[in-house]
Amino acid sequence: MSTRETSGAEDPVIENRDQLVAPMQRGEKPKSKWRIGTEHEKLVYCCTEHRALSYDEPGGIRDILLSLREYGWEPIEENGKVIAMKGEDGTVSLEPAGQLELSGAPLENLHDTCAETGRHLAQVKEVGERLGVGFIGLGMWPDKTREELPVMPKGRYEIMMRHMPRVGSLGLDMMLRTCTIQVNLDYSTEADMVQKFRTGLALQPLATALFANSPFTEGQPNGYLSYRSHIWSDTDPHRTGMLPFVFEDGFGYDRWVDYMLDVPMYFVFRDGKYIDAAGLSFRDFLDGKLEVLPGEKPTESDWWDHLSTAFPEVRLKSFLEMRGADGGPWNRICALPAFWVGLLYEQGALDAAWDVVKHWTMEEREELRNAVPKLALDAPIPGGGKLIDLAREVLAISRAGLAARGRLNTSGDNETGFLETLDEIVAGGKVPAQVLLDRYHGDWGGDISRIYEHSF
Repeated sequence: MSTRETSGAEDPVIENRDQLVAPMQRGEKPKSKWRIGTEHEKLVYCCTEHRALSYDEPGGIRDILLSLREYGWEPIEENGKVIAMKGEDGTVSLEPAGQLELSGAPLENLHDTCAETGRHLAQVKEVGERLGVGFIGLGMWPDKTREELPVMPKGRYEIMMRHMPRVGSLGLDMMLRTCTIQVNLDYSTEADMVQKFRTGLALQPLATALFANSPFTEGQPNGYLSYRSHIWSDTDPHRTGMLPFVFEDGFGYDRWVDYMLDVPMYFVFRDGKYIDAAGLSFRDFLDGKLEVLPGEKPTESDWWDHLSTAFPEVRLKSFLEMRGADGGPWNRICALPAFWVGLLYEQGALDAAWDVVKHWTMEEREELRNAVPKLALDAPIPGGGKLIDLAREVLAISRAGLAARGRLNTSGDNETGFLETLDEIVAGGKVPAQVLLDRYHGDWGGDISRIYEHSF
């Protein structure tokens, strides 16, 4: 989630609708300037006890962050507490229960993206070895209750944690117990954004299936392959889901603004602090009628903050975020951006991918999305067959897109190699969660602590 450093109080006040549309319009870039931004979260634990680390304890989350200074990272503070580190490779920040996230820099190609991931993981592993701390890539804590998890000292998280139980039964699980991999991608025009948004949204269940990696809750199989994905189905219906309006005629920036104006607020950031505005209306804010700031109108930074508080399967800000994948190890962190870049960054591949899904009805898209958390690649697809059949076709399109990009590393290899881990998943017919379940029921003998042997 976003990390704010300044209040934005001196930003231009929003006086007209053009300012609401502007962030999306400013995202337009010529193809030569398209970049890849990868975000990935991981669980942090004490090696001797497998417990989650608190913020303040010796060798805890705060110390991990500050230890990154030796690699050139600089602290970002909120109310005197370090909540993130910034550097050339982006930002290292904290999710609500101390999940450590790298929000990577915008990079030109997948070779650079994967190298960035490798640098980050090497750095935190070196820090972890000194502090007795481990990191693991999963979609969800496999053995922790909510009560066993700490809460990080970020004002927006306090507000969200109070609000979540009012709007869904699993929102606190989303905040405290889950991890994801995401990729942020560019567009050239409004029409290009629309085609990428629709294609990405329709195919998001496939990404969820390929990366499904959260089959355990509190030490037991939970009946799902991506419980993280299931959690989103009962987090907050006002700001999640498959967004039927994206597929309607006339969808574009203006329609996205209408959607975001209907998303209830969480907060307003002023003078370094978060003011609780949970459930209030940004439309009222525009009219100077926000009850927590009477008479005050929003700034452009307030609108940017608000754009970060919707959590659908694909999100639009000044770029598109693909949000469907569970957390995982290094090779899958590299594979997710490869999957989407191959599909969306070459027009031929984008057209081919859209052709695969454009005839699906909204009901069919919803049914697939709802089936995937339990069934993954065995989920039935519109027109017959299973998602694994679609996976083969879509991976071939992605590979062709990456080959057409022709971005080579110093050894002369293109970017298609980053899809190999997904090819192996499809060839074996088992997603990561199914492999973990086989081990749990097999050589682990039902001992969930064995999962920590698979740390980074």
